[in-house]
Amino acid sequence: MGQQIQGWRSASGQRLWLSMLIDTMEEISRPELRAVPCDDQLLAALRAQLARPALTHTPYASAYSLRN
Repeated sequence: MGQQIQGWRSASGQRLWLSMLIDTMEEISRPELRAVPCDDQLLAALRAQLARPALTHTPYASAYSLRN
């Protein structure tokens, strides 16, 4: 996990990202892995990240909105 995908915005990069996501979801859904307790520090870090406000502008986002 935590891998960087170079050129993820290309079609092949998007397919690679999606493939890695599916592989990860399948791996963590295995019963023997679901039975393993999560590390408390990992959970705390995840909760802290999710508690942060969402960015209103990201450097790669379009200036155009689908709501217009």
